[in-house]
Amino acid sequence: MQLGLIGLGKMGGNMRERIRRAGHEVVGYDRNPAVSDVADLDALVAALAAPRVVWVMVPAGAPTSSTVATLAEKLSPGDLVIDGGNSRFTDDFVNAALLAQKGIGYLDCGVSGGIWGLENGYGLMAGGSASDVERAMPIFDALRPEGERDLGFVHAGEVGAGHYAKMVHNGIEYALMHAYGEGYELLMAKDIIKDVPGCFKAWSRGTVVRSWLLDLLVTALDENPTLDGVSDYTNDSGEGRWTVEEAIANAVPMPVIAASLFARFASRQEVSPALQAVAALRGQFGGHAVMTSAEGDALRRGETPPAHCPPH
Repeated sequence: MQLGLIGLGKMGGNMRERIRRAGHEVVGYDRNPAVSDVADLDALVAALAAPRVVWVMVPAGAPTSSTVATLAEKLSPGDLVIDGGNSRFTDDFVNAALLAQKGIGYLDCGVSGGIWGLENGYGLMAGGSASDVERAMPIFDALRPEGERDLGFVHAGEVGAGHYAKMVHNGIEYALMHAYGEGYELLMAKDIIKDVPGCFKAWSRGTVVRSWLLDLLVTALDENPTLDGVSDYTNDSGEGRWTVEEAIANAVPMPVIAASLFARFASRQEVSPALQAVAALRGQFGGHAVMTSAEGDALRRGETPPAHCPPH
């Protein structure tokens, strides 16, 4: 089968290689000419025999929307576009409608596996019509892990369902990572625990908390047992926020995933205005001493704070 693949970054480049290893022809385009098979999108379209299948693997948002809009003008009726990036599911409705006006099919596909997918395969979650999914199945089969199809691929539902499932997947990922992080901090804090990395390594086989994420943490702790030099400033890429927004929209209680998202927000604050307000309130209603910033910083360092000076 032929496939056009737009976006040859870390994941896209590895996906091209995995699909080729399965015996398919991939024509790849990237703005970086060093990795691109063709000079531009016109050349990519020209290199594919109709009806074409084109997979878009570029950053979510404007880059994806712009690429889909360009393909709407360059492809022909009967062609098929697959968005395999981390797009918000609502963008799929817009993309599908735009392409439908041109007689072009559309699938959305959540892809999980990161840079390890080349060797291990990718978890795939597709949304769209059954006929379009079946048409693209040789590519899905090439990308997913070996073994039974339903252990690495799902046709989740209508257009948008693939990215919706991937969104929830990533929300769960936020919570799992934070749970491991909290466990790490508590083990580090307890004086009777002498081998924190060893605890995580021991959990990696045979326990109910074993997972690939745990394996990755074991690797990280093997390399840096106390995580020296690792900043606690933690970004979020959007999917966690979207998951919590959808929980609110559908009245689904989601305290664990929400807390893990909010913890990332807190990690970016040098000072917490909320807790400054709490400290000030304790001083107002209970007469408790309100520390200065210098006193608080000294206590965090385990030092005796300087003489108290009321804040101005």
